Amino acid sequence: MQANVRVLPLDLTQFETIQLNAEAAIQLFGHVDILINNGGISQRSFARETLLEVDQKLMNVNYFGAVAVSKCLLPHFIQRKQGHFVTVTSVTGKFGTPYRSGYAASKHALHGFFDSFRAELWQNFGDAIKVTMICPGFIRTPITLSAVTGDGTPLNKMDEGQYKGKPADWCARLIVKAIERDKLEVNIGGIEVLGVYFKRFFPRAFARYIRKAKVR
Repeated sequence: MQANVRVLPLDLTQFETIQLNAEAAIQLFGHVDILINNGGISQRSFARETLLEVDQKLMNVNYFGAVAVSKCLLPHFIQRKQGHFVTVTSVTGKFGTPYRSGYAASKHALHGFFDSFRAELWQNFGDAIKVTMICPGFIRTPITLSAVTGDGTPLNKMDEGQYKGKPADWCARLIVKAIERDKLEVNIGGIEVLGVYFKRFFPRAFARYIRKAKVR
């Protein structure tokens, strides 16, 4: 059986074209059931060495892009009285690490927006429109090859943590399972996901640990 797939190229920094892409996606199949916000770029540079334009690019792609696409599809979900927003953030959206300040900020912003968004949707539409947050740790993908450095140029190499991360297909299966079970939020990865709970229950000890952590 041949998959019925269509591809619409989209630049998440070109906000003025996102509405057109959302309308085109709806026209292709008649409706949209699930939006998975998975576009993003990573970062490998110290804050003191990172140009402000680079921080802005990280926010535009990782945060504002996801928010823009979600807002464009929201009227469609409301009209259909159903829909599911799935946003891939990161465990770095729950705690910051050295060498990723702008990236962590963009992922923290996603949690702030979509947690509020979920509560607002429930107040108006009950459980008809759902929001799921996916928080991966180290997953073996080429994302670090295009990670931005301090001046915006790509890193062009795979860092050790990413290389030793969990397989992408394993992560994908867990994401699908979380969507099927209407999870509010799920952490996916190896031992690094324990950092979420370490910070929550032992914040001072976590602060001492993370400042010495090898993150590149």
